[in-house]
Amino acid sequence: QRSARNPTDNNSTMASTLLDATTLPDELIPYSGKLSPRFYEVRSAVIEFIKEDIIPAQQVYKEQIEQLLKTVDHPTQCPQPPIVSILREKAKARNLYNFFLPEVGRISVLEYSPIAELLGMFGLANLAMNCSAPDTGNMEVLAKYGSPEQKERWLTPLLAGEIRSAFAMTEPGVASSDATNICTRFDYDPKTDEYVINGHKWYISGAIRPECKVLITLGKTRFDGPVHTQQSMMIVPRDAPGVHILRPLAVFGHLHDHAEIVFDNVRVPASNLILGEGRGFEIAQGRLGPGRIHHCMRTIGSAELALASMIHRANSRRAFGKILVQKDTVRQTIAEARIEIAKCRQLCYLAACMADEKGFKAAKNYIAMIKVAAPQMALKVIDDAIQLHGAHGISQDSKLGEMYMNIRTLRVADGPDIVHLNTIAKTELAKPVSPTAVLVSGTNANIAKYGKYKHVEGVLTPVPGTYLSKL
Repeated sequence: QRSARNPTDNNSTMASTLLDATTLPDELIPYSGKLSPRFYEVRSAVIEFIKEDIIPAQQVYKEQIEQLLKTVDHPTQCPQPPIVSILREKAKARNLYNFFLPEVGRISVLEYSPIAELLGMFGLANLAMNCSAPDTGNMEVLAKYGSPEQKERWLTPLLAGEIRSAFAMTEPGVASSDATNICTRFDYDPKTDEYVINGHKWYISGAIRPECKVLITLGKTRFDGPVHTQQSMMIVPRDAPGVHILRPLAVFGHLHDHAEIVFDNVRVPASNLILGEGRGFEIAQGRLGPGRIHHCMRTIGSAELALASMIHRANSRRAFGKILVQKDTVRQTIAEARIEIAKCRQLCYLAACMADEKGFKAAKNYIAMIKVAAPQMALKVIDDAIQLHGAHGISQDSKLGEMYMNIRTLRVADGPDIVHLNTIAKTELAKPVSPTAVLVSGTNANIAKYGKYKHVEGVLTPVPGTYLSKL
């Protein structure tokens, strides 16, 4: 096993320590008994891949993007740079390709978490290892629920990196954070053994990119009966007649590869239905399993980069007679960032441990916590880094602005905070209230003694519907 970092070693930042295969990051030490030899093996392999292949290729990737942009009418039409295919072959040679699949990675959710953090720090590694959303979720759906025909037609080329995909759920006309509101229709036509699809989707990430060939689409095969058995999931080729991509959609005013799509009498074979009618929610829950935690760890990786940039800037700029790093307010900002990152990382590991030992259903409360805490933390750290960089932090010469935009988008794309907070609150409110809670809350005995509130509901008698009314 690898040694723990010497806490007195101040010569390296946490970001650089995470790329030291011989050192176990401090936050993992309490979990060292849960880390298998396989974890150390694959962590070393990922770190070597990043150091030897990814970091040297980052400038090449940037230059190729710049050249390809000159060949298209709009940035959203830019094809994938050739260096990605080269890096994917190198990932395959290192047995790191499709690493997100359990049969490839062969590690626990906890063990994947710190590796996902590295992929959040180096997005090109995430792409080269074929671990990018939404493809990972779609591949998990097809691998877990797809028929042999569906797997051969769509999963095989996705796993090979020959095509990309998108997940079509969100709709502009309804509050899509409540998936029971989804209105896209899947009407079965018995004469042709096809489903006819009519609907309107937007912010379908990745659907604009040229490599996207298939849309895993959520809709309804019925609009009556139990609300969680109305939804179904369908495979829709992007080039199917009637699939109209209206426009690329912007994030903070900048156009991205998110698409607004209208499905106008789109016909697909009945065999494109995944698992069966009414199984959409079941599939969606399976799709959102391990990826929920990995997404959060990648976010923590972004926060680590922002903190590292803050430290670099603080050591290289002078203002009002001092190097910035000598100023107390700057030191306070750096210290608070480290505290918040460490707290979120531990919460993420806790959620991962719960998922490993008790399953994702039992871990849902902790997953909801980290889905709120990690993006909020990362946004604060990135914002502080931008503030420390001044105008440079929001310029095209810095990556901080793009990082902020991506993480802020995540707080919507991964479900609004209030949805996750409600999940947490439901769990807390379902717990029995202890007698100690009543003692801590306290009682003003004079209210009952003088009886001036007998006519007010909830003062001398419990409010109907509350737990007190059931005692």
